[in-house]
Amino acid sequence: MAAAEPAPRRIYQQRSKLTSLPLYYEGFLWIKQGRSKEAKYWTELRGTKLFLYTDKKQEKFTDSIDLQHLTSVTDKYPNQKKWTEVILQFSNEEVYIKTETAEDAEEWKGFIMTVSQLSVPTSLTLLPGQIIQLKEVLEKESGRRASGTFEVEISTPCSLSPSFPTTYEDVENVNHMPACYYTVSRQQATEMLMNNENDGNLILRPGADCKNFAVTIREPTENSSSRSQIKHYKVLKTDHGFTIELDRPVVLSSLDDVVKHFINETRGKLRPFISSIYDTQIDYSVKDTHDDSQRKSQSKIQMLMNQLSKDRSITVQRGSENAYVNVFPK
Repeated sequence: MAAAEPAPRRIYQQRSKLTSLPLYYEGFLWIKQGRSKEAKYWTELRGTKLFLYTDKKQEKFTDSIDLQHLTSVTDKYPNQKKWTEVILQFSNEEVYIKTETAEDAEEWKGFIMTVSQLSVPTSLTLLPGQIIQLKEVLEKESGRRASGTFEVEISTPCSLSPSFPTTYEDVENVNHMPACYYTVSRQQATEMLMNNENDGNLILRPGADCKNFAVTIREPTENSSSRSQIKHYKVLKTDHGFTIELDRPVVLSSLDDVVKHFINETRGKLRPFISSIYDTQIDYSVKDTHDDSQRKSQSKIQMLMNQLSKDRSITVQRGSENAYVNVFPK
């Protein structure tokens, strides 16, 4: 297979400012995640992450896929030569990637398996030159991990803080945001909703590009024994207000109206997430005591941050913000 024409040098330099991870491979992939529609992305493999761009010249990535917890890589239709589809199996979901030819699929699988398993796969049909490339990538990735440069150093398109508002491009004044607005990432919003069920089930947050917004919800379930689902919706900022990207887009004048729309459409099943991380009274009986007793009175803020760092073994739908006809059927 001929190597894909890389992105222009200026674009490559801009993308490199967003992450310290080394670029190992790039090209077009058709990707389907969760209930989202299949879409074509210019895809970069950096470290153990796939960075997705809507086109070759886009500077900021639209989404990313973390390959660290990849459990298997298999062909959906092993004998198909044209438009080969590959299943990336994670612990709680499947991601489908599609290439134009079986040769393209083998090369992508080779790079993905090398960085996720830290070994060059021997089960693939690869040319000698491709195997040499994979060995070079293996050496670089092994060295990167040995030096302690991990994925936590990645800079997303905007810096998100789980606790404190930040000024974003085109998002200037968070003081006038709805009470359920938090400057958190998709994953952080998911964990907040799953770990604090009594505080509500709807969060408004910055979108992946930091110019628009997204709504993350925990879908209520009728059966208490079934696990709640997390869903994400795009909210685009326009000259006329804000548009919720559904199969039938909904145009509203303010973000408060966006929140109200979700509440009304679900007949009140969705409630804005209002975090109760602050105490409302001062305990005047508090006295200076030994450090041991101070450590016992852990603040609610610290408890919330501990919850955000727990094991992420929850059911989450990945991918870019998805579009649905209705939030819930009436």
